[in-house]
Amino acid sequence: MRILLFFIFCLMCASPKAQKKSTIATGSNAQEDSTYFSQTKFRQVGPFRGGRSAAVCGSYKDVSTFYMGSTGGGVWKTTDGGNNWKNISDKYFGGSIGAIAISESDENIIYVGEGENTMRGNVSEGIDGMWKSTDGGRTWMNLGLKNSRHITNIIIHPRNPDIAWVSVQGHLFGPSEDRGVYKTMDGGKTWRKTLYSGNAQAGAVDLVMEPSNPNILYASTWHVVRTPYSLESGGTGSALWKSMDGGETWTNLMNKKGMPQNEITGIIGITVSATNPQQLYALIECTSKGLYGSDDGGEHWKKITDNADLCQRSWYFSKLFCDPKNENTIYVLNVGMHRSRDGGNSWEEIYTPHGDHHDLWIDPANSNRMIVADDGGAQISFDAGANWSTYYNQPTAQFYRVSTDNAFPFHILGAQQDNSTVRMKSRSFGGAITENDWTSTAGFESGYVVADPLNNDIVYGGNYQGYLSRYDHKTEENRSISVWPIEALGDGVIAAKYRFQWNFPIFFSPHNPHKLYAAGNMLFTTENEGQKWNAISGDLTTNDTSRQKSSGGPITKDNTSVEYYCTIFTAAECALEKDVLWTGSDDGLIHVSKDGGKQWKNVTPPDAPKWMMWNCVETSPFNKGTVYFAGTRYKSDDFAPYLYKTTDYGNTWQRINNGISPLHFTRVIRADRTKKGLLYCGTEYGLYISYDDGANWKPFQLNLPIVPITDITIKNNDLIIATQGRSFWVLDDLSAVQKRMDGIMQNDWFVYQPMPAYRSDGYVSQHSGNNGTNPPNGVVLQYWLTEQKAKETIEVNLFNNKKELIKTWSKTAEKEEDKFQYAAGMNKLIWNLEYPATIKIDDLVMWNGSEISGLKVAPGKYTFQLKTSTDSTFKEVEILANPNQKMTQADYDAQVNFLLQVKNKFNEIQKTIKNIRTLRSQIKDFTKDMDTTQYKVITTMADSIQKKITAIEEALYQTKSKSPQDVLNYPIRINDQMASIYNFASSGNTAPPQQAYDAFAELSLKADKYLQSFEAIKQNDLVYLNQLIHEKTVPVIRMEAED
Repeated sequence: MRILLFFIFCLMCASPKAQKKSTIATGSNAQEDSTYFSQTKFRQVGPFRGGRSAAVCGSYKDVSTFYMGSTGGGVWKTTDGGNNWKNISDKYFGGSIGAIAISESDENIIYVGEGENTMRGNVSEGIDGMWKSTDGGRTWMNLGLKNSRHITNIIIHPRNPDIAWVSVQGHLFGPSEDRGVYKTMDGGKTWRKTLYSGNAQAGAVDLVMEPSNPNILYASTWHVVRTPYSLESGGTGSALWKSMDGGETWTNLMNKKGMPQNEITGIIGITVSATNPQQLYALIECTSKGLYGSDDGGEHWKKITDNADLCQRSWYFSKLFCDPKNENTIYVLNVGMHRSRDGGNSWEEIYTPHGDHHDLWIDPANSNRMIVADDGGAQISFDAGANWSTYYNQPTAQFYRVSTDNAFPFHILGAQQDNSTVRMKSRSFGGAITENDWTSTAGFESGYVVADPLNNDIVYGGNYQGYLSRYDHKTEENRSISVWPIEALGDGVIAAKYRFQWNFPIFFSPHNPHKLYAAGNMLFTTENEGQKWNAISGDLTTNDTSRQKSSGGPITKDNTSVEYYCTIFTAAECALEKDVLWTGSDDGLIHVSKDGGKQWKNVTPPDAPKWMMWNCVETSPFNKGTVYFAGTRYKSDDFAPYLYKTTDYGNTWQRINNGISPLHFTRVIRADRTKKGLLYCGTEYGLYISYDDGANWKPFQLNLPIVPITDITIKNNDLIIATQGRSFWVLDDLSAVQKRMDGIMQNDWFVYQPMPAYRSDGYVSQHSGNNGTNPPNGVVLQYWLTEQKAKETIEVNLFNNKKELIKTWSKTAEKEEDKFQYAAGMNKLIWNLEYPATIKIDDLVMWNGSEISGLKVAPGKYTFQLKTSTDSTFKEVEILANPNQKMTQADYDAQVNFLLQVKNKFNEIQKTIKNIRTLRSQIKDFTKDMDTTQYKVITTMADSIQKKITAIEEALYQTKSKSPQDVLNYPIRINDQMASIYNFASSGNTAPPQQAYDAFAELSLKADKYLQSFEAIKQNDLVYLNQLIHEKTVPVIRMEAED
């Protein structure tokens, strides 16, 4: 009957009623999108390895509570001493945090300032200024100062949380008057600038308060300027300041005796002792750099040490802190964390889990309790740095680029800033993506990472100074294959033979899997794994030598290749046309070659502003000659989005950033591989989508946190996102996104074509902890319902390729695993590829398990039938074999068919045991109060049946087993032995061995003997007993079969 119905429904599916057609809709409003995408969520993949933090603090009352401000990743809180961290700024704000403080008098009040306070070349600025929470971080309100860009410190009055001071560094890449020290007297409603250096390039970088006296404040201002090609630390406006009236007026301390005189001054760090407020320490960047001390509140100074470990790379560090219980104990943060116990005369380095330290908070009541911020996030110590909490529980990794390989599951590859490169599974075969599912790979922190298209174990990765390596994950060999092996570290790029940026492109040809490209100022190729490189272009940049000089002056030089300029910053070979190559440089040029690099043409958009950094090129997967470029000028203090499209190989260009916020500068643009005109754009402050080939854009944040989106790629119709501060995220199956353009919401209902699913292990753990989230394992069936359609009764049937019913889901199903819920809007049904489990009897104690479950269907085609009260439709889905398993289709069929036989026989045994127990209970209840004299013939027959069925049950199941270890004392019986055959045959991925068939045949004969005996009792003894009961006019016993 079901097979007949199946064919009828197939015919109905072909009718126009099944899925209504509608016109294409290229736009949609926010409310519609919210409804439509209600079930569309990104999942966080990880890794859970901390990225840079430069702002931390702790609770004054709860010793286990601390806070961390992440670079790119928002605000985090731990209430268990760093074992677990939870983001508390999501849904309100995110991005880079430069300062965080909690009120000592009311810990519900928290102030947070945006904008990274480590002024790197790849710095992340804030555009929303100050935030405040009055409920411990559950909700937040914005307090303005939105043009501050970099807030470096926050001080809250110890007794009045409405009074606060903040130091504002201001715009890093250009002049701005919105910098200095600001004060609020009304909880942030209004702000007054009370200290300004007088220089629009010098902002406030450090700010401290005398712990016992909120009227006395110290601040330092710093002249710092970055351009796309240089760092300038030091100059007019750099100074140390003191206020005696709560920050209303300030005195410059640079002319005090003992201070470095007649020198250019750079960054200054300042700290004041809590036990002796007259004792100050300052770390000063200048020619005579070093640690200076004052024992009279700043009137006189003395240089204590010029220890290079404390002063190196001053612009990136220069933070110091005095122990709140000992004026002679000082901590200085640099690459290492250093401590002096004698006022700075001698130093020891403290072990910490990570390097490059940027902030420290020490509990004023217990100086053993502290939290440090570094390039690995935040770590906590309760013993003054002898031991620290881990940073492998913070999903705040910063990635520049992302790529994937062809493995199963595919790996996600990228370089984590300040850490190693990462090669991680996009899903695991367990419940979550753990530390065991990822490893380091080729290259280092700053480069592209790409896998060999023909061998997933071979990975190529870059790093600064043009370093390029090849890593073999089988042999663990790492081989340097840089285009040019001579480094120019410490010098300007003008000294290098070739100019390779910190984040130089490497990529494989989509037409020749042996051809690897690398881009410096020229484009290079190799077809022998880097044993020889060939330049296939001349210089494709402006080659402006005035922008290639040594960086970092006027005091401290700094040349890591972040500032290396006039380089190719993005490049690609056309997906549709072999040898059509595109490059975009960091100094504003776009070039194209149509002959594999023999000839190049400058096709830079004429209206593109000068010195554009072309960050991403995307060739169309649909049209030859169509290319998209994402550019940015944020390093020129221009945060506007710049997206360009050409449809004629660069002869003409169209700017296509309508709808993107004017300050959301663009980093990446990608074209959907399936739906023409569907584009994705990653900006510094979120994700955007276009349904009309870039003519219009709208936010596409969904559940993504607010974080810089640095790169995007698409693999197997999954959208993979790289972020600078929240690790990797994946949007599984873009089908719903792709169909959004087709006006689906105008249909009464719509069932999406499910993606093929792999037959593999894995599940979604409900307690994944500090691990990445797996996708659902199996088939995800998505369907759209209107409110009217959702009122109907809906049933889902699943058939195999023989049209046999495997499973049915409904709202009213008896078993929980067969129930499914649906409502108006988008819905999902997840099939785990498993056959229904066997019957389970709760109180059975069995060595091999009292239930058989988890049997997955064999690879092949299966069909879903969605049936409503008035309509029906079918969707076929393909189950794919796990590519890692070397099994033929015949092997899969043999294993699954055999396991089904065993499972069915086991189920038959279990049903019999359950029926025996039901019958025993009925007979017992029936005869317990019966007069044995009057009804002797009935009770005798009943006792006879009881003895027979008990003997059968004892043969089928070891009834003496009451606890797990009883199986060692009492021999297991037929059902346990049958389960053992199942476990044996299912333990691997292969066709069952002959002994499995033989054992099953033998045990089945034995089982059938007892099963048939029970059937005989039902057909004969029970019938006779009921006849006796009928003759005595006693209500009969009805034995109802167990389903």
